[in-house]
Amino acid sequence: MTIKAALTVVCDAGPIIHLDELDCLSLLNDFDQVIIPSQVWQEVAHHRQSALKNSDLSLQPVEAIICSDPPFLSLVQSLSLDLGEQAALTLMQNHPEAIFLTDDAAARLAAVTLGYRVHGTIGILLRAIRRRQKSTYDVIAILRNLSRQSTLHIHAQLLEEIIERLEQD
Repeated sequence: MTIKAALTVVCDAGPIIHLDELDCLSLLNDFDQVIIPSQVWQEVAHHRQSALKNSDLSLQPVEAIICSDPPFLSLVQSLSLDLGEQAALTLMQNHPEAIFLTDDAAARLAAVTLGYRVHGTIGILLRAIRRRQKSTYDVIAILRNLSRQSTLHIHAQLLEEIIERLEQD
């Protein structure tokens, strides 16, 4: 039996798209709240509309007005973050206890700079093992097929290191 986590996630487009490509979007059901800024919703609708129609997960867009605080704007401009990433980071200001889900290195850097917890698609897959949503064997199979099933970009060596660690556990 899976124990429900009392956590909120704020999503960028990447993890929604990649988890859907891997048929793993339902892993987000383990969170109490999945917040998706409307700007991210539009991006996902453009690139992977099927993810928004996933019957295993109830997703709703949330309006987000991009923060106009000069230090915030300077950070997101210096890292060339898109509107979805800016909106998600803005919503994180209202939910600082949440986990920011992104697969974008620059957005991850911005989130860490702002003091937020950050995970991505790989982190959600690894968490699924700990939460007993997926077996280690199943996650290794997903990771081995990642480049064929998903548009997620990850260095082959890093991916192999993750798989090797899982095989050793």
